[in-house]
Amino acid sequence: MDSFNICKKCNYVCDAIRFQQNFENWTSGNDNIDSFIQDTQLSAHHLFYEVLEWISYDRLYNIKYITEKKIYRANWFDRNISYWNNENQNWSRINQNMIVTLKNLNDPKNIALELMNEINKPYGITQNPVTKFYMVVLSDKCKKCNFICHAIHFQQNFENWTSGNDNIDSFIQDTQLSAHHFLYEVLEWISYDRLYNIKYITEKKIYRANWFDGNISYWNNENQNWSRINQSMIVTLKNLNDPKNIALELMNVINKPYGITQNPVTKFYMVVLSDKCKKCNFICYAIHFQQNFENWTSGNNNIDNFIQDTQLSAHYYHYIGNRVLEWISYDRLYNIKYIAEKKIYRANWIDGNISDWIDETQNWKRVNQNMIVILKSLNNLKNITLELAYELKIDYEFYGITQNPETENYMVVLSNITCKECHCICNTIYFQQDFENWTSGNKDIDEFIRNAQLLTHRDLEVALEWIPYNRLYNIKYIAEKKIYRANWFDGNISYWNNENQNWSRINQSMIVTLKNLNDPKNIALELMNVINKPYGITQNPVTKFYMVVLSDKCKKCNFICHAIHFQQNFENWTSGNDNIDSFIQDTQLSAHHFLYEVLEWISYDRLYNIKYITEKKIYRANWFDGNISYWNNENQNWSRINQNMIVTLKNLNDPKNITLELMNEINKSCGITQNPKTKIYIMVLYDECKKCNYACNAICFQQNFVNWTSNNEIIDKFIQDTQLLAHGKEFGLFKKVLEWIPYDRLYDIKYIAKGGFGKVYRANWIDGYIINNESGCWNRYRYKENMFVALKSLNNSKNVTLEFINEITLHNRGKINNSFIIGFYGITQDPVTKNYMMVLDYAEEGSLRNYLDKEYDKLNWDEKIDHMYDVTNGLEHIHENELIHRDLHIGNILKLKFNIAITDMGLSPEVLRGQNYTKAADVYSFGIIMYEIISGLPPYYDSGHDKNLAIKICKGLRPRFNIKVPQLIVYLIKRCLDANSLNRPIAREIKDTLHEWQSQLAKLHKWRYGLAELRAQIQEANIINNSSSNNSTPSSSLGSSYKTHSEAVYTSRLLNFNNLPEPKNSDDYYEQNDNIISAEFSESLQIDISQLNIN
Repeated sequence: MDSFNICKKCNYVCDAIRFQQNFENWTSGNDNIDSFIQDTQLSAHHLFYEVLEWISYDRLYNIKYITEKKIYRANWFDRNISYWNNENQNWSRINQNMIVTLKNLNDPKNIALELMNEINKPYGITQNPVTKFYMVVLSDKCKKCNFICHAIHFQQNFENWTSGNDNIDSFIQDTQLSAHHFLYEVLEWISYDRLYNIKYITEKKIYRANWFDGNISYWNNENQNWSRINQSMIVTLKNLNDPKNIALELMNVINKPYGITQNPVTKFYMVVLSDKCKKCNFICYAIHFQQNFENWTSGNNNIDNFIQDTQLSAHYYHYIGNRVLEWISYDRLYNIKYIAEKKIYRANWIDGNISDWIDETQNWKRVNQNMIVILKSLNNLKNITLELAYELKIDYEFYGITQNPETENYMVVLSNITCKECHCICNTIYFQQDFENWTSGNKDIDEFIRNAQLLTHRDLEVALEWIPYNRLYNIKYIAEKKIYRANWFDGNISYWNNENQNWSRINQSMIVTLKNLNDPKNIALELMNVINKPYGITQNPVTKFYMVVLSDKCKKCNFICHAIHFQQNFENWTSGNDNIDSFIQDTQLSAHHFLYEVLEWISYDRLYNIKYITEKKIYRANWFDGNISYWNNENQNWSRINQNMIVTLKNLNDPKNITLELMNEINKSCGITQNPKTKIYIMVLYDECKKCNYACNAICFQQNFVNWTSNNEIIDKFIQDTQLLAHGKEFGLFKKVLEWIPYDRLYDIKYIAKGGFGKVYRANWIDGYIINNESGCWNRYRYKENMFVALKSLNNSKNVTLEFINEITLHNRGKINNSFIIGFYGITQDPVTKNYMMVLDYAEEGSLRNYLDKEYDKLNWDEKIDHMYDVTNGLEHIHENELIHRDLHIGNILKLKFNIAITDMGLSPEVLRGQNYTKAADVYSFGIIMYEIISGLPPYYDSGHDKNLAIKICKGLRPRFNIKVPQLIVYLIKRCLDANSLNRPIAREIKDTLHEWQSQLAKLHKWRYGLAELRAQIQEANIINNSSSNNSTPSSSLGSSYKTHSEAVYTSRLLNFNNLPEPKNSDDYYEQNDNIISAEFSESLQIDISQLNIN
């Protein structure tokens, strides 16, 4: 974020700044209108409600004149502003294509007055390019609701439809105009072509149809239309007998009416009704089933009636699973197999059972697709009753009935056998369904595994499974343990997945142990002596040995902890030294839960950029992999962080006493490596911050100290000290640290000006400032690459004077987290003069003095007060940090693009007399700056700046205004310029006063709340100044018409005046507030200073 983009009131880039940045991109062509719109936008710091904008006429369409209201109505492409979108750097808008009202603006000079009489919300102003009339763009606010309610949206659409019958139109419109908040009673005109599948139901003497659109749900601001639900819903069409008495006819209808339509052939009007359930009073599940009766049949009336009875009983959600049956077409079943011993069939059902009704698709939601079901013959079709259904439900879930098209036998479709213990289809049933699909080839083993699976009702921990040998890989014999170790492709069972009707698994490619099974007839006895969790049994196809597949469960943790993962990898590395291997492995075997103390063997080829640091007698390098963070079950490996991190390499002197050597290390140890050339073992250390307990920004800066130098120990230390304070990982480091900026990273260096103690240049900085550190690399503000900066050199700073160090110290302390003190990024050195230079924010407008000389005539009182507020904001920050500026004058205040900032770290009477600098002295200097901003004139511009002037100032001389200034402002300046420093306000009080003035002058409130005290004084001053004939030059032009005395000096310099009189105020200082001092007192001081007895 640019320091000059922030709002002086909010102290960040608020909405008002966003609007202000766009002022140059639009104009209405009328200054009054531009000013009014801009005023509303500049007041929009947090809220948008009062904001207006210029709306180009070509962004409006469908413009129609409403004769009876003498207004226009139109659609607005862009819609109104909602919020600022940082991603696309523009306003996000809502209500696209919204309908707006256009009303002529009669008097552009009195817009506020016209808007006061408007009850509708104004969005902005536009201009008809043909008539040249300006028009206010208004919302259609409801008089009752005070916003655009449902009734307004309906009303705006009246002209777009008609039934062709006035009575019907009027009836429908009346229901819509009553729908301020609720839509339940609303009717609409439904075009007949929006209905399809229209069928006559003879026994009910009605029609049934599907309605493409579905009923209205709510108004969608985004597409400026009604959002609808229940698309393609089934509706009933009933003839409307008397269009003149619609209300009477509808009173006798128990179903909810959605609207009215007309058959284009018969010309009959028809009411469009919902199929509301008489019991539930809404369209319940029973109605959805009923509407589908005509779309299926079993071919048997008894079965049809039985199924329909269950469906008509399904009013509520919980009835779906308990009571509802359906006709299941035989072609929706596959893998149909006869189970001889049970005299049933088993099959997969493609669709799965009904779960819920989905309004969006107007269909049933289903679950358990491809589930296994049982098909059982239905022997007596005439005795099929609910009692039969309940009898079947004792052991099964009863889903429906089907018919084998070849045998023509009817069959009930049941869930797999319900577990008698759980009364549902539990884990045991899922395992049982799969018994026929595997075998170990050994009855004892098959029986043992199946028995274990039949115990897994709700707990899979006891489950075993047959694991084909080809699902194992990387099989290696571990001689010392007489076991095999392998990876298991599939991983262990986690839970049953209804969606794909199979087991979900975890820990794919996990490492497992294979242990020979000695006696398949006594598996239980063998497993009793195994402490690791068994996953299943497999068989080596070559040796034919059966083997138990075991997890590597930790004896201490009772699960596969970090220590186990490390242990499984011991065979894959070695340092070549038993002591080192043992030490590393011991740290890893202790890492059951925490990884902080873990070391690892780090291959030397995983390190790069290896450099010897002579003064520390260590090596520094980058480590490709970074340190271990956590175990990743998905890829069965360690996840790592801080890739390419900088590490320290330190020789390991005695591999037999590694513990002792590490005890003396304050940095965290990551592991051990070996230089393949020297064969020396080396500790790999992490530069951890003692304060943050990790490698924070300060550490990253510290690691880079070896890569730069200013060639001056004092400056190096100063920069390094700022960097070593940058703990944490936060953004915005440029606000806290300085950096050494090589001169060759600057280009287009141009001389700008010469000050009292040095020169100022402008340059482009290729890199831009630091934002944060990420993975060991500094991120720089990409929008600030090649940014303009100011280079300030102090004379003879090549020898690094105390003054130079003092200034950069004070400036760095002052700029931290404050945007009203000029940004300070670092230090560089001119390779020719050898002078050191401060790299600062560049102020395009130059000093505030330069800005006033050029722009004073354009400034109004509000802007002058804003500029004073900026300065005091920075001054307060300086004082709160227990600093004193010491050289605060208008040349050391810079005008940035959107605010004013203090630079360089006016002298008051006590300072002229050689007394110490104080905060009160800064306040005196600020009083002079206030005078300059208000008057546009430098202080004492018509006098020589010598000892005579110093004497007069000590005796009470102060600059005078030659214009009328509000008394409140004069009084504040007088307090700042009080000769008694104890009477001066502190910076916080001044800032609060100026902030209060800003609030009083807020232009949003001018035409609403009347005039505040300061505003009244300003209006009085403007009248006097504009009508004054005392000046040959208009008062508004004084800031650009003064002539400076030849001996007036406005650059910083050292003063050495002795024997000055005691400071005092003028005798009538606080008696009147029309000016800082009276004209009589000022004239009385115009005496020959030589007559004073000052020795």
